[in-house]
Amino acid sequence: MNAFLLQYLPIVIFLGIAAVLGLAFVLAAAVLAPKAPDPEKLSTYECGFNAFDDARMKFDVRFYLVSILFIIFDLEVAFLFPWAVSLMNLPTEAMQFAFWSMMTFLGILTVGFIYEWKKGALEWE
Repeated sequence: MNAFLLQYLPIVIFLGIAAVLGLAFVLAAAVLAPKAPDPEKLSTYECGFNAFDDARMKFDVRFYLVSILFIIFDLEVAFLFPWAVSLMNLPTEAMQFAFWSMMTFLGILTVGFIYEWKKGALEWE
């Protein structure tokens, strides 16, 4: 049992050194950092101009549509790469099923994208 646990000793040492270094850097920054920041630095700053309204103001729904489109197509790519890599390692019957399953998935996403495009959700005024 001791020989088995000795195999993990380098990992424990590495984690200990990482924890000590992380704590040392945080403490060094707290001790050595300047304590009198500029009032301009403490002001609210967003998107290149000063805040002019309440943070809970209403946004146009198109911002949310574009973000949802990004998430959809980002997830599509996240599913597409592993699928493409593992497709050729499957047996023939499973390869055909996997291919048509992905084509169905891409078709549904394409129909949703065309719907949003036709509704004018991507047009900016």
